[in-house]
This record gives sequence, C-alpha cells and structure tokens, in this order.
Amino acid sequence: MTASYDLVLKGGTVVNQDGVGIRDMGVRAGRIAAIGNLGRPSAGEVIDCTGLHVLPGVIDSQVHFREPGAEHKEDLESGSRAAVAGGVTGVFEMPNTKPLTTSAETLADKVKRATNRMFCDFAFYMGGTRENAKQLPELERLPGCAGTKVFMGSSTGDLLVDDDQGIDLIISQIRRRAAFHSEDEFRLKARKTEQRAGDASSHPIWRDAEAARLCTERLLRIARKHGKRIHVLHISTADEMPLLAANKDLATVEVTPHHLTLVAPEAYERLGTKAQMNPPVRDEPHRAAIWRALQAGVVDVLGSDHAPHTLAEKAKPYPESPSGMTGVQTLVPIMLDHVNKGRLTLERFVDLTSHGPGRIFGIAGKGRVAEGYDADFTIVDLKRRQTITNGWMESRAGWTPYDGVEVQGWPIGTIIRGRRVMWEAEILGAAQGQPIAFMEALPSV
Repeated sequence: MTASYDLVLKGGTVVNQDGVGIRDMGVRAGRIAAIGNLGRPSAGEVIDCTGLHVLPGVIDSQVHFREPGAEHKEDLESGSRAAVAGGVTGVFEMPNTKPLTTSAETLADKVKRATNRMFCDFAFYMGGTRENAKQLPELERLPGCAGTKVFMGSSTGDLLVDDDQGIDLIISQIRRRAAFHSEDEFRLKARKTEQRAGDASSHPIWRDAEAARLCTERLLRIARKHGKRIHVLHISTADEMPLLAANKDLATVEVTPHHLTLVAPEAYERLGTKAQMNPPVRDEPHRAAIWRALQAGVVDVLGSDHAPHTLAEKAKPYPESPSGMTGVQTLVPIMLDHVNKGRLTLERFVDLTSHGPGRIFGIAGKGRVAEGYDADFTIVDLKRRQTITNGWMESRAGWTPYDGVEVQGWPIGTIIRGRRVMWEAEILGAAQGQPIAFMEALPSV
C-alpha cells in the first residue's frame, strides 16, 4: 500500500546527522514521518527540491524583537517576518524589553503576544536579576522560556548585574543553562574617556578586549564554583577563546556573523555607527581567532544578535548613537557565502545553527532532520548569487550593514511544522508561530 503524506520534499540534498545525500522526506501532521527514496507516494503537496539543499530548520538563539516597549523599531511580527524571509524557523528572544521580562506575568504576556502572530516558532529568555534570583528555578521552567539571560555589561535596556555577589546569587540558583553578556562593567566605566565624540571607531577602544576577558574569567570562576552550565554570548576576542576552550565541560560558546564578517577599522570607515555593536566589531587578529575557534570546535552556536534601531537613531553622533544592527534575515546568506568561500563546511554550518542549539539548550523535537522531529526545514540554493539590499529587509528598522553585498548561497524556502511559510522571497499565509518546548521543562501529564 502506498504511504500517504501531507507533504513530500522530493530529490533534495538533505544534510543531517547521517551525512549529506539526496533523499525524499515525507511529512505527516507537522512531523517528519519518513526519510529515503519514497518513490511516488500519495501526498497533499509535493515540492521538487532537485538541485537544492534541505537543512534542519535554522534556529537563531539570540534576537531582540523590541516588543513590548520599542515597537517603533521592531515588533514580534516584523522581526519574525525577517526571520522566515531569511530561512530561520525558530528564535530565542531577549528580555531587555519594556517592561523587562523578569516575571511569570511578563513572560506569559510575550508568549500570548507571539502565539499565532509570529511567523516562526519562538522562546523567550527570562532576565536574571538580584531581585528574582530565588525564583529562577521555577521561572526558567515556564512554557516558552529559553532559560535565564544575564547582562554583566551594560547594553540596551536596564538589565545589569555587574558584581560578583549578584552573579554568584543567580548562578547558585539556576537549574538550566544560563546565557551571559560578558563585558566587565567596572572597566567600561573606568575607560569611558576613551570614547571619541563623533568617531564610532573608538567603540572597540573603549569596550576593549580586556573588558571581555576579565568578565569571562570572572564568570567561569563563579560557574565552576557552583558546577553550573553557562552559555557565553557573542564572543568577540582572541583573549577569551583559550579560557572557554579550557572550560568546555560547563561553558558553551556563541559567535555572530558580524564578528566573523566585519572588521575594524574598515567597518567603521564604511558604516560609521551602523557598525556599532556590543561587544564591538574588532580588528583582524580578533576576527581570525574567532574563525580558528570555530574551526577547532570551541564554538557551539551562531546567533545573529539581531538588535535593530531606526536609521534616525543610528544617525546620532557617537557615543549618543545606540549599539545594535539587524541580523536575523542575513544570518543564512552571509554564512552560506562563507561556506562557498571554504571557511566552513555546510555540515559545520548545520551544526552551529540546528544541531548545536538543539543539543546545548535541550530543545524538544527540533534541530535535526530525523523521523519524529518537527518538520522544520531551511531550503537553500548554494549556487545562487544574490545581492543583499535594504529593500529586501522585513525588519521595521529597514536597513542592513550588508546592503549592496553580493553573496553566493541563498534561502529559497522556510518550512515550519510541515507548512511552507516562505518560498522564493514570498511570505505565505497567516502567522502560526508556537512556543518552542525544552526537555528540561516539559509539562507533567
């Protein structure tokens, strides 16, 4: 008897834990039901993927979608449109909104706002503070929670825990892996005179590599004291990588496409404050060290750190200009261009954007192309050459630091739970985003 499926992907080159090969995939009830040569099955929809690569759905584990509180520059709907336009099927959103995401009520509000309004699936970080530290073991297990996020260096928003006592309190309480923005606030304050008015290229001089190294050293020491798992976000320095490599039993590592792609001083000369990020885009020795750590396996995941601001906000003279740039929509094409240039393999890209997030965060049913998993796919054309433009951006901010950059490798389709959400640059149908589930926070039956 011929098997029946809701959707069949035919003839694509599938990349999963079994390797790379031409396979069909059958989807039933939103999940992968079969992988292999399916012949001519009965299916509600068949997509010919000949010549295309079918990847597990890309998960961007660091985005700022600004809702609630700053919807003029992004909201959950527009940010998720940017995600699926770029081939991203799931995102973890950050807690530095207004109000801050630091309670069961503020998390539930975000989940309610996002459900069936975001185009991709989602989870939200709980902001870790001195005030809610004792409640974190319960808060981090709530539906839709990606875990705890702590800002050790000031960035956009009001979440800041800069002292060892506060960090010790939070780390002593957590049960899941917690994520950290690691820059030493005391050094940042002491070096503020290094900022040069009107000169964004002084940003990495002010927020220097030592500020990052000192903070990551402190963080690792406290995590080791309590035997807790930590995830260190957007590593930007050569100095931190040996520390992190020596502590891989408890520390996982994120890097970003912009720290792998942009370089000082050229980025500041060309983009000005549009290149301003926390932690900063640095010079070539730091960028080269990040690539070496990625190739050596020290790096676990890629996150875009999508942090949009309007062009008017970014046009303010430095240092009044805010730090942050768009990134969720360009993560896939920028990194596929690096794949085509031989800087990493396609399998390593999949490990960084699907297998890695699934593994280190314990995502339930996502992050792999395997029977029984959600039918989340990022379908790409590795041969297509295309120019990234501001006009392609779905973000409300309306700009990208990669405007005018030609890349090879392009997202053709985004499929989430067996449903085509984007195909050939067109976003299809109504939003049906749902909370991502985690194995450490599954509901009791």
